[in-house]
Amino acid sequence: MTSTAFTSAAAERPFGRMMASATPGRSLLLLLPAFLVLGVILFMPLLDLAALSIDGGSFGPYVKALGDPLYVRVIGQTFQIALISTGICLILAYPLAYFMATTSPRLRILCLLLVALPFWTSVLVRTYAWMVLLGRNGIINRLLIDNGFIAEPLPLIYNKAGVILGTVYYLLPFMVLPIFAAMMRVDRQLLLAAEGLGASAVRRFFSIFLPLTLGGIGAGAALVFILALSAFITPALLGGGRVIMITNLIYTQVSQVLDWPFAAALSVLILVATIVAYSCIGLLTRRRWN
Repeated sequence: MTSTAFTSAAAERPFGRMMASATPGRSLLLLLPAFLVLGVILFMPLLDLAALSIDGGSFGPYVKALGDPLYVRVIGQTFQIALISTGICLILAYPLAYFMATTSPRLRILCLLLVALPFWTSVLVRTYAWMVLLGRNGIINRLLIDNGFIAEPLPLIYNKAGVILGTVYYLLPFMVLPIFAAMMRVDRQLLLAAEGLGASAVRRFFSIFLPLTLGGIGAGAALVFILALSAFITPALLGGGRVIMITNLIYTQVSQVLDWPFAAALSVLILVATIVAYSCIGLLTRRRWN
């Protein structure tokens, strides 16, 4: 044995003995500082928010949120926009991620830069840019009118379609990157083996490639849905006050109506919906994976 190997083995033995002698109690003790930090920074504000929503022991804010047709419509519209945006992002992101995963390394880097480019600009600036593009006197309507395609400007913003378009643009990279990462982990030897056994390209995709990328799809879908559910700037600007989502309603309750318990109840509902959505997506992807 060389001196280098002997030194390396000697250095590894104490570490190995320490890891072997570690008990679950010690492991939890090591994690205790992290749990304390999370408890102070994350869980205590959430508990305070939940307590505020039932101020005085009354569940009136929840009854108001889930019983009033106006607020039920706002909640339903929020989930509808989030689901549609997630579906569109998935339809657009999967082919793009597949192209990035199968193209040359140089072109792959260029595509990654283009996908990450929106992160370098504020979401507020990007939303205002969409307003310039989609407004009644915006670039798109002016081009269509000047070329004789339409006679009147199209209603491209201040409606649900405009909010969905802005949301998809904002959240598309969050869907592309997890799917791309999952595709890069797929062993190409499995596809070559299936091809050697006579499986067609369609069969290889649906039987091997797609199931192996379900983890990335689930991660991207959960991330996009949660972010779309809590979007604020995009519906506030592109909706123009006509498309109200839960976050806009919370802002109104806090800044104008000053109904803090009701705003807290709406926040708790978003939190519960986020946890349920994440759990369902994770359960579906794990079950399909198994």
